Amino acid sequence: MSRTSGATTSPGAALAALAGAQFTVMLATSIVNVALPQIRAGVGLSDSGTTWVVNAYGLAFGALLLAGGRAADLLGRRTVLLAGLALFGVSSVAAGLASSSGILITARAVQGLGAAAIAPAALALVMDLFPPGPGRGRALGVWGAVSGAGGAAGVLLGGVLTQALSWPWIFYAVATGAFLVLAAAAAFVTTTPVRESGRFDVLGTATVTLALTALVWGLTTARRSGWTDPQVLGAFAAAAGMTAAFVLIERRHPNPLLPPRLFAAGRVTAGNVLMALLGSVWIALFFFLPLHQQQVLGSSPLLTGLGQLPLAAANMLGSTLAPRISRRIGATATVTGALLTEAAGLLWLSQISAHGSYLADILGPSILIGLGLSTAFVQLTALSVEGVARQDSGLAGGLVNTTRQVGGAIGLAVLATLAGTVTAHAATHQPHLEALTAGYRAAFGISAAVLAATALLAAALTRRGSTPTAGEPVPAGPASTAARAN
Repeated sequence: MSRTSGATTSPGAALAALAGAQFTVMLATSIVNVALPQIRAGVGLSDSGTTWVVNAYGLAFGALLLAGGRAADLLGRRTVLLAGLALFGVSSVAAGLASSSGILITARAVQGLGAAAIAPAALALVMDLFPPGPGRGRALGVWGAVSGAGGAAGVLLGGVLTQALSWPWIFYAVATGAFLVLAAAAAFVTTTPVRESGRFDVLGTATVTLALTALVWGLTTARRSGWTDPQVLGAFAAAAGMTAAFVLIERRHPNPLLPPRLFAAGRVTAGNVLMALLGSVWIALFFFLPLHQQQVLGSSPLLTGLGQLPLAAANMLGSTLAPRISRRIGATATVTGALLTEAAGLLWLSQISAHGSYLADILGPSILIGLGLSTAFVQLTALSVEGVARQDSGLAGGLVNTTRQVGGAIGLAVLATLAGTVTAHAATHQPHLEALTAGYRAAFGISAAVLAATALLAAALTRRGSTPTAGEPVPAGPASTAARAN
């Protein structure tokens, strides 16, 4: 028995549609950040509720990506992609129409559910379109460019729409993009046979989703209630219990959500571990930077958005160059150098002043961060799908997106807690703007330290001379043989 997945007779048009899907998903991650003060006033959000406007999307996205990837392998990647885009568009409209904080946060969570279907299906389709080699390296470069540019463009578009119209229009814009991409994918992506991969692991999906939800809820609540609050400790205990249950279920299930064969291919484990650490500072960057520009520097939403253009341009440049760099110097040197470049940018950013300016404090670091972030993302994505058999490519795409999103949700919760604590302490003896800046400096400084440590870890985990880089062919072996046979 066979199912259908996606392919096309026009790879360029299909890649454009799939890249558009990824761009839209990433746009929704950051487009709310500039508008958070206006959204907070519009629907009456508390401090913790403001964080949940970001985390509800990121958590649902990250917690359900494995399920989305597995569904794409079982039900057909094109089918899951189109369904995800439809759900994403409808929930975006609902977010724009929201009149209360509960409705808004719920709509953002449903957006995350749609994104969890879109991202792994789209990445698997890209892998179907471009076999291992320079063509796939260039395609992943495009993928990285739109992923990073989507985050930066979200801040820009959010600023423009919030200032020119009002905050609901940021969600209407995302909905418009989703429906346009849906039409393009329906037109340019067609179907091709893919082998049936077994039955869906419902219990495993439920337990891992509950574990991740409890973990991030506990981290977010700790910012308000403290780390020893009984509810916080209870959430952490629930997360640990659900994680243990997930491990037991996976060992006994005939078709586990995370089959062991996935981690036997290439450098999948290394790629995902490093992607989680990269993600832990990625979302936080696009959360804190716009807040500093608006709350401390006094920039309007429009100017805050325009300030992201250099970062977006550097991101696109890094994504374009990443496959060429990896073919020239290898995966290990590429990842390590990119992470250190981004760490340097964040360390520079940790020197921001309450009385500084965009040109003095933000422009230079933004360029370094954009170059490092995009190059690392492209190479780590390549490592995370390296040597994976075709019937598991949706799951592999779901896994790498899961590690990035869950890492981002946890990183944001921890860094927001840290920044809030530092700001509260500084406010006892410093003016308000100085206290806010102290919190942001702490968040950026810790982010730089995390990336520097990640670079050292990358040097150890990715060093294996027989394994190809992003633009090289995968050598013959069980995984690659299976990929060609399907």
